[in-house]
Amino acid sequence: MSNTPATAASKSKAAGTSQPQEKRKTLFQKELQHMMYGFGDEQNPLPETVALVEDIVVEYVTDLTHKAQEIGSKRGRLLVDDFLYLIRKDLPKLNRCRELLAMQEELKQARKAFDVDEKELVD
Repeated sequence: MSNTPATAASKSKAAGTSQPQEKRKTLFQKELQHMMYGFGDEQNPLPETVALVEDIVVEYVTDLTHKAQEIGSKRGRLLVDDFLYLIRKDLPKLNRCRELLAMQEELKQARKAFDVDEKELVD
């Protein structure tokens, strides 16, 4: 089969993108392959499947960010609370976000305590 522009365009439409697959920048392919394997897919899923899942993820994150930006623009800045507000009805996502934010705060406090202890040892 020849690789004409029409063929490349039809392949990209099948993958759900407007760009030809050769020119599309991949952002999360390795991570998505590992996640898909963890959720029961083959260890090496089809590249088209990974590309489709990546398109879905990028579109979701982009839409969520635009919505959060609209909410934040009323205040003049974007906050984490804007994202939490948008996912408030999806309890598993909301709980996971809160858990990750709490872990981030714990890590920040631990780093701060470690830096203070290190400075005391040097003096």
